[in-house]
Amino acid sequence: MESNPSPHTRPAPLAQGKILLIDDDLIGLRVLERFLLRQGYQITKTTDSAQAQVLAETDPPDLILMDIDMPRISGYELCRQLRGQDSTHRIPVIFISSLWEAKDKVAAFSCGGNDYVTKPFQFEEVLARVENQLSIQRMQQQLRDLNSQLEQRVQHRTRQLQETNQALQQEVTKRRQAQRKLMRIALQDSLTGLPNRRMILAQLSRQLKDPTRPFALLFLDFNRFKLINDSLGHTVGDQLLKAIAARLRSHLKSTDLLGRLGGDEFLILIEGVDREGEAIQQAQQIQQLSQAPFLVQQSEVFLSASIGIVLSRDYQHPEEMLRDADIAMYRAKAKEGGGYQVFEPKMLDQTKGQLRLETDLRRAVERQEFVLYFQPILSLPTREVVGFESLVRWQHPQRGWISPGQFIPIAEETGLIVPIGEWVLLEACRQMKQWQERYPHARPLTVGVNFSPKQFAQPDLLHHINRILDQTQFEARYLKLEITESAVMENPEQAEVILQQLRARQIQISIDDFGTGYSSLKYLQRFSVDTLKIDRSFVKGLGTQSEDLGIVRAVITLARTLGMDVIAEGIETEVQLDQLRALGCPYGQGYLFAKPLDLTSVEALLVRSCHSQLRQSILRRA
Repeated sequence: MESNPSPHTRPAPLAQGKILLIDDDLIGLRVLERFLLRQGYQITKTTDSAQAQVLAETDPPDLILMDIDMPRISGYELCRQLRGQDSTHRIPVIFISSLWEAKDKVAAFSCGGNDYVTKPFQFEEVLARVENQLSIQRMQQQLRDLNSQLEQRVQHRTRQLQETNQALQQEVTKRRQAQRKLMRIALQDSLTGLPNRRMILAQLSRQLKDPTRPFALLFLDFNRFKLINDSLGHTVGDQLLKAIAARLRSHLKSTDLLGRLGGDEFLILIEGVDREGEAIQQAQQIQQLSQAPFLVQQSEVFLSASIGIVLSRDYQHPEEMLRDADIAMYRAKAKEGGGYQVFEPKMLDQTKGQLRLETDLRRAVERQEFVLYFQPILSLPTREVVGFESLVRWQHPQRGWISPGQFIPIAEETGLIVPIGEWVLLEACRQMKQWQERYPHARPLTVGVNFSPKQFAQPDLLHHINRILDQTQFEARYLKLEITESAVMENPEQAEVILQQLRARQIQISIDDFGTGYSSLKYLQRFSVDTLKIDRSFVKGLGTQSEDLGIVRAVITLARTLGMDVIAEGIETEVQLDQLRALGCPYGQGYLFAKPLDLTSVEALLVRSCHSQLRQSILRRA
């Protein structure tokens, strides 16, 4: 999902224009539309690529912003079709896509794209690129007008050769100036004046053709820059980027090349480096340089850099070198506090594997390759089943079962967790309703459904839940939504309203993995929460870690004081069970009782539970 626009919105452009937005992500489309409308642009939008072509031909816009991954006609193909039409071939196209590899961006330019913005994007970046393309378009139109005027003058002044030649020379001069200006715009970063991606790739291509001139490429990304941008504003962020560029430039030799890719990403081409140790030494020096405070608007700002390193000896194509430097940078960024990372070939294989898994995950959502398992939740004093937690599993048609630890983080990052989560909620409610009808003598059981922060932040969350409950005829009071502390704390005010609405619907709320996040007593008192689930990391230490025993005791006491239930997760041994019982923990789940069960195993469990309850009922009557 795109990031929210800054409250310090840039002023509207001097000359507004018509923009056509093409994206099958309706939410992202609406957000971008509202932002550009506030800038004074006229907006036409569509989620259908075929309709987009008709709109572009019948009422040509000044600029097109389009996604690549479209359901009927891809962004690449649509761009090629527009370039083939007389009425649309001059319209500039900016691709906005979550595809971030160099090959995707090269493909975008190869099919006629003018610019490329990677999701999630900054609205300031999008606005700058829009203004940039419209400015280029206006200049090109001016050039066409000048050429047209020149031709008319030549035709009408054939008898006045001297005057015509003089006028022609003036026009040629203007044209050259405009071309030089266009070249600067095309090859320079508008904010810092540094070479941009296009110029960097051209320089890399020239360098790679001469194997006698080894060099190292360093890909820099500054950690926490987005936080600074969001907290201090984009004006301060722009000044900080200029300060970063100036400091880096002062450190480099005249033979080195410093460029800016966009955002807080910079590239440094260092001549004469052909050994890994030399490149690492340069990266360490740049890290030390970046750690000194920056003074921006009387405020000290501290940054650290994550640096990816590649050496030129293994490359022939600049795009591949840039791609591998980017991969190494993200590996460095994943380290605690950032750092540097030299690229290794296995990193590319891992990245490709991750991309294949993401592609397969998108297909899995379309084909519904997911299966729901249920883990019993028991009363610890009686070991009686009181409910289930629903857990999603993915059965890949070729690779078999794929661990949630592999695909859930990708689903979170790509936003696919929203449709997956909606399917889980629907299936969990539908299945529990069937079991309630099939086993009427069993006690009413609750079902817990995990909700990610992205799901919880949906503006129409309650509408989706109500629709599923109505569709399945499942009673809301037997549904438990399991959310993490971080989901609540991202926007406490909004969370409070949503939780109150859910409670009014009689839907129960559980805080999952309690103790690993904020664990704020203030917010527990403020929010409408029914259950705390003690994280398995604390339960695991019972019997061996005295501090874990204290934490579990504190959580149970806290919940009892606030009138909440407690469920201990990850119970695996009788020792853990005995200690939890001694502490007064009412409920638990874990491998000691049962692993997550398929539907057949759950039904067998429910049959046994019904027989047990029936026997107890007969004994009580006797």
